[in-house]
Amino acid sequence: MIPRRAAGAALAGALALALAGCGLLPSTSSVEAVDFDEPLAIPPLAESRIEDGVRVFDLAAEEGRTSFSGLPATATRGYDGGFLGPTLRAARGERIAVRVSNELTDETTVHWHGMHLPAAMDGGPHQPIAPGETWEASWTIDQPAATLWYHPHPHGETENQVHAGLAGLFLLDDEESLAAELPSEYGADDVPVVIQDRDLDVETGELRVDGLDGGGGEVGLLGGTIMTNGVVGAFHRVSSDRVRLRLLNGSTARVYDLGFADREVDLVATDGGLLPEPVRTGSVRLSPGERAEIVVGMRPGERAMLRSTPPDLGRIAAGFAAGENDGFDVLELRADDDLRSLPEPSWDAPERRPLDEAAASAHREFELEGRRINGREMDMTRIDETVSAGATEIWTVRNGEMSPHNFHVHDVQFEVLSIDGDPPPAELAGRKDTIYLEAFRAYRLIMRFDGEADPDAPYMYHCHLLQHEDEGLMGQFVVVEPGSSAVEGGPGEHDGHG
Repeated sequence: MIPRRAAGAALAGALALALAGCGLLPSTSSVEAVDFDEPLAIPPLAESRIEDGVRVFDLAAEEGRTSFSGLPATATRGYDGGFLGPTLRAARGERIAVRVSNELTDETTVHWHGMHLPAAMDGGPHQPIAPGETWEASWTIDQPAATLWYHPHPHGETENQVHAGLAGLFLLDDEESLAAELPSEYGADDVPVVIQDRDLDVETGELRVDGLDGGGGEVGLLGGTIMTNGVVGAFHRVSSDRVRLRLLNGSTARVYDLGFADREVDLVATDGGLLPEPVRTGSVRLSPGERAEIVVGMRPGERAMLRSTPPDLGRIAAGFAAGENDGFDVLELRADDDLRSLPEPSWDAPERRPLDEAAASAHREFELEGRRINGREMDMTRIDETVSAGATEIWTVRNGEMSPHNFHVHDVQFEVLSIDGDPPPAELAGRKDTIYLEAFRAYRLIMRFDGEADPDAPYMYHCHLLQHEDEGLMGQFVVVEPGSSAVEGGPGEHDGHG
């Protein structure tokens, strides 16, 4: 199957190229129309073993070559393979270790996006893995069930490495999620869906990177080829009347608005896990790094198309240049003639009290503009914020310009208190680690830092549009014992130590 252009795409492409030359538009913006005739690839569950009570995973970052849509193979990267990686899975309360070997030609890291864990195990830019070396991260899973993911986080090179294919899912289970009335057969009715766009040459098969390293326009590269789990034009065969899709926006810049034209879905979980109750909705907006779990109803013998409609990006300049006008198909579901009947989504929500605003011991403000947060670009040797272990804080985050941004905080899951003083919509009722920032709006986020103190190992907060992150739209914070301060002089260039 080879992508075919939709009517008018040639003219749109010519306009895109002209505007790209002016720096107004990413190098690729029109999305290819395709035939959905390739089975969806299901990432295998990563093998593990128990050593002295610890669940151990081995993971290798590798060079590879991958053929997309039957085209000639192109250079890619993946974990335990040529593109993307296996799904890691563990349960709350387990002690785990992940031994990551770097078989690439350059330095990398592996960040556990959305995971609550010690800073030295976070896999950010201060935990590099040199070519030929192995790094072990170990921690105890201490958070509710959720769909998380892992990806590289080397300073200044994150976009290049993620775009080449380095990414995978990390699923967490707990008693509540295992007892929930939700589709749960991995790869059948509980389906991982990693959505990414790429700039793919439809003649040579080459995965082009010319738009990276600042050459992809203001928002970063918007690719014209849409992939799900590394497959272009994928379909998934359905054998039950309800299907759970674990959606990840694994793109470097594009925002999706995902849903079905002919039916609503039940939104059951977001970044931090299950919502208080299902939210019936027509679509779900996901910016890079965000996740959502939806349950869609199916009828015997039908086909249903998961589609991204033009996303509402808020008040931004030249929205067409950020993909605001792009609508396209993503994944086709094909129902069998006879379907197993599954119950409506429901669960006993654990008693999780909202974080207490009155208990907040600090209020911080962050404004994103250009490639700076509060007027400063990222400096690996500078600690921007110091937080006390056990503290509850309120962070007010604002996008101060008419360019798309979002905001990701390492280690914690936050709650959205308000947006411009108004209560958040129902889809933001759960805990989050990444949130889209509409321009000139104030997002009040409350979070509790209940992990280990480590004054010389920082966590990151940053825009997750990866070109923005690489070019400096990122800061660092450390968690210290109450009354203490960060190590004088800040973290070291690589290892996080002064």
